[in-house]
Amino acid sequence: MTLVFLLYLAASGFCLLVTGYLLILTGAAWGFRKKVGVVSDPPPKIAVVIPAHNEDGGIAATIASVQRCAYPAAAYEIMVIADNCTDATAAVAQAAGATVWIRVDPERRGKGQALDWFLRQWGAAAQEYAAVAMIDADTQVSPAFLTEVAASLAHPEVQVVQGFYGVANPQENWRTALATAALCVFHHLRPAGRNRLGGSAGLKGNGMAFRTALLQRWGWPAHGIVEDLEFSLMLLQDQVLVHYNPEAAVYGEMARTRHQAGVQRQRWEGGRWQMVRTYAPRLLRQWWRERHVALLDGFLDLVTPPLALLVAATGALGLAGLALCPAAALLPWGCLAGQGLYVAAGLWLRRAPWRVWLYLGAAPVFILWKLPIHLASMGRRFTGTWQRTPRQAEAEKR
Repeated sequence: MTLVFLLYLAASGFCLLVTGYLLILTGAAWGFRKKVGVVSDPPPKIAVVIPAHNEDGGIAATIASVQRCAYPAAAYEIMVIADNCTDATAAVAQAAGATVWIRVDPERRGKGQALDWFLRQWGAAAQEYAAVAMIDADTQVSPAFLTEVAASLAHPEVQVVQGFYGVANPQENWRTALATAALCVFHHLRPAGRNRLGGSAGLKGNGMAFRTALLQRWGWPAHGIVEDLEFSLMLLQDQVLVHYNPEAAVYGEMARTRHQAGVQRQRWEGGRWQMVRTYAPRLLRQWWRERHVALLDGFLDLVTPPLALLVAATGALGLAGLALCPAAALLPWGCLAGQGLYVAAGLWLRRAPWRVWLYLGAAPVFILWKLPIHLASMGRRFTGTWQRTPRQAEAEKR
């Protein structure tokens, strides 16, 4: 019984650690201020890069949303990487006004490989551009996106900027509403809080931008399933922080059906746990040597479990505590309350629609669906190849 109780206390202590970290970020997020500088006149030229694999149904709308940005047309160019496409993506993108780069390499599939190939092919022509912005092929960008990217990169301390990556269809059903709630905390509160405390906001894979000189030096070295997280960690180890600008907003289509969500989550969670195993020990050792707060923050962010898993584990500990020692159960129940405050603060800071708040009632169903995916991802090394998430139009044909 003593060993069981000690294990219970250790698990509860871990929940307290990560919940405390999330609450510290919550408090810090309220004091966040984006870093921006004075944009030159004429404004810097930006390359907007869109990796696309079989996206002929939506790529024109994505290009059109970039063209609606309040930024001089002569100061940006849209470049679509038609990566191993078997449809009309290249032709549709070219007709919509983009410059198209066609890549055929079925042995090395994936977004990271496509970006690395493009940056190497681009070569000396990249010097014409001050910055490179990257968005996904199913994205709608805010009219201020390019203006805000330019303002962030004009700040002398900013080499990399991440905009807010939100949900284009937040009120469609309970899945998209809960995805909206998750991104309010994971794509807004956490990067804002991390920046405020001196840490890196991290790359989210969509709505990110870089000084061209940085990409000329680095290329795109991350080729894993979660290449954005991997590159963030590489940059962090080199003391290059990602800065957050919530006004540089982009909105992507979120999974609406179980099939879409299953493909997406298996890729995300499998890749994420692989990063935890690889980079968490490295960050902790580097922090111990250098005592840089950004490294400790990167470690804590990486070992913090996905919210669904954290809530499920904390709730289970609360119930188990009632049987072991009612007084000990107060710790996990208190953590559960703190996690609820963290979610509510994220929704409040992003001014989430009221229907998203109502759909939080479906969270237990969402958690039960996600739990097996998380547990399976933790228990094995992810060896799967990149698999594109089916779009809604395709899902409706199934």
